[in-house]
Amino acid sequence: MNARRSVWCLVTIVVLLASSIEIRTQAQGTASLSRAESRDAQAPDITGSWERYGFVPGGARGAGARDATIPPPAPQPALKPEYAKQWQARTQAARDAAAKGEPLATDNVHCIPEGMPSMMGAQFPIEILQSRGQITIIEEAFTQVRRILLDRPQKTIDDIEPGFFGYSVGKWESGTLVVDTIGIKENVRFQNMPHSPQMRIRERLKLVSPDVLWNEITIEDPVVLEKPHTYTVAYRRMPNYSLLEYVCEDNREYADDQGRQRIRVEPGR
Repeated sequence: MNARRSVWCLVTIVVLLASSIEIRTQAQGTASLSRAESRDAQAPDITGSWERYGFVPGGARGAGARDATIPPPAPQPALKPEYAKQWQARTQAARDAAAKGEPLATDNVHCIPEGMPSMMGAQFPIEILQSRGQITIIEEAFTQVRRILLDRPQKTIDDIEPGFFGYSVGKWESGTLVVDTIGIKENVRFQNMPHSPQMRIRERLKLVSPDVLWNEITIEDPVVLEKPHTYTVAYRRMPNYSLLEYVCEDNREYADDQGRQRIRVEPGR
């Protein structure tokens, strides 16, 4: 009788312990969810279509009062000497070819998307979609899509399969979306700038006025850069705009054996 009572007592203790653990786990999960929902509730509404704003090719601006919603021109990247030579040679070759009316073929000629961080330059309009646990950014050109996973830990670079857009995680900090991206393919280049697998892209997106969004982008690469390269891109809301379908299908452009951009012309046209 005593043995049976002891067994029942032991079973009761085990059940109570299991229930307690389950309740604590559920409570922790609910608390984490509540914190995430609270952060989402504090996030500004940036859903919608946006266009590049305040960009002047070459960074030149006329005299006069500066518009506070337009960010300053981007500085030159501080590349290490061996990489600076490569970059300067590529840049000069592109300029010389363009001056001759024979521009060098870019990835766009091969219907290859820009990838990160170039797509955030918004050469074509972008669309931002806010949803629970994720922010999705789509650029009209080539229908490029990147996903920013909210409130998740970043992975290690070795755990990421390199791609055009990398692996992005983010969080809201007092109205600013802070994003960390790793895992960009080495052949995906920003303005012809080389980079290593160690490259990391940090972004800080915030509204500077109800209809103007700034994205402060910092590229870190201890292999290629002397110091992080930071520049800011501004976007303006497009309230009545919906992204158009962009499919690279005609393929009239191609690269010749010298790497120059050419256009196929059908006979008789």
